[in-house]
Amino acid sequence: MSSSPFDETRPPEPPRRRRRRRRGPRRGWGGGGDGSREAFMVPDVEFASYYDKPVVKAPPWGHEVAAYLVLGGIAGGSGLLGLGAQIAGLPKLRRNTRLSALGAVIVGGAALVADLGRPDRFYNMLRTFKVTSPMSVGSWILASFGAGAGITAVAELDRLSGERVPLGPLRKLLQLLEGPAGVEAGIMGTPLAAYTAVLLSDTAVPTWNAMHRDLPFVFVSSASLAASGLAMITTPTAQTRPARALAVLGVLGDVVAMRWTESQMDPTAAEPLHHGHPGAMLRWSERLAILGGIGALLGGGWRPTAVLSGAALVAASTLTRFGVFEAGLESTKDPRYTVVPQKRRLAKRRAEGVVDDSITTAG
Repeated sequence: MSSSPFDETRPPEPPRRRRRRRRGPRRGWGGGGDGSREAFMVPDVEFASYYDKPVVKAPPWGHEVAAYLVLGGIAGGSGLLGLGAQIAGLPKLRRNTRLSALGAVIVGGAALVADLGRPDRFYNMLRTFKVTSPMSVGSWILASFGAGAGITAVAELDRLSGERVPLGPLRKLLQLLEGPAGVEAGIMGTPLAAYTAVLLSDTAVPTWNAMHRDLPFVFVSSASLAASGLAMITTPTAQTRPARALAVLGVLGDVVAMRWTESQMDPTAAEPLHHGHPGAMLRWSERLAILGGIGALLGGGWRPTAVLSGAALVAASTLTRFGVFEAGLESTKDPRYTVVPQKRRLAKRRAEGVVDDSITTAG
C-alpha cells in the first residue's frame, strides 16, 4: 500500500455499511412471483441523443435561402422560356421573360448574400472551381447565367426606351452579343434550376438526403411552373402559347416527380413531407399546380383566366420549394428520422450478405 505526505491531512473516510444478505427465494422484478417470469431489464428504446441535442445539426440557413431557391427557379425557367421566345420570334414574351430572369437573379443573389452575411463570401467562391462542391459549381452557374441574362435584359431595356440609353459605341457590341447571350442564358437556365436541389440533398439532413436521386427533377418541374406562370401574368395571351405549353408539361412533371420521389424514399424520412406546416404547403402546392395547369390548358387564351392560372402556378412552385426546405429542417429535430432509416439500410445490407465493410459486421 503506497503512502503520500498528504495522507496526514486527508479527512477520515466514513465507515462502510455492510449489506445484509437476503434469504429465501428471489422474487421477480414485478414485486411478486418466484422469478420464473422476469421483467425486461432494458426498457423500450426512446430515440434520444446526448444532452438532448439533435443527432444531425441543422444547417444555419434562414428563409433567405428558401427565397433564393424560389427565385433561382424563376430565373432559370425564364431564361429557358426566353430562348424559346427568341427562336419563335415572340418579342413581348422574349422581353418579359428576359427581364424576369434578370430581376429574379438580382433579388435571389441579394437573398443569398444576406444569408452569407458578407458579399465577399460569394466572390471568394468564384476564386476556385471545385467539381465536388455543389456550392462552388452553383456559384459559377449563377454567375454565368447572370452574365447572359444581364446582356439580354440591357438590350431589351435599350430597345424599350427607343435606344435612348447612353451606351454610345457599346450599342453595336450589345446588339452583336444579344443573340449568343440569349442562347447561353437558356442553356444555363436548367442547371440553375436544378443545382439547388443538389445543394440540399448533398447534406446530412435526413429528408433532403433521402431525396438526392430525384429532387432535381422536382425542382426543374417547379421552375417550369414559376416561369410559365409569371409569363402568363406579364404577357398578352396572343404570345403566351409557349408559356402555356410549358405550364402544362411542368404540372405533369411536378406532380409525377414529387410522387415518385416520395415513393423512393424511406417511409420514416418522408414523414416530414406529409405532416405539420411543410405537409400543408406541399398539399396546397399540388392542388394549385393542378388548378393552374387546367386553367392554362382550357382557358389560357382568356386574359383573366391566364392571370389567375399564372398566379396559381407561381404560388405552387413557391410552396413546393418552401415545403421541401421546411421539411428538411424539421427532419433534423427528431433523432428517429436519422436512426430508423440507418437501421433499415443496415438490415438490408446484411440481408444481401454485405458484412465485410466498415458499415456492417458479421456479428
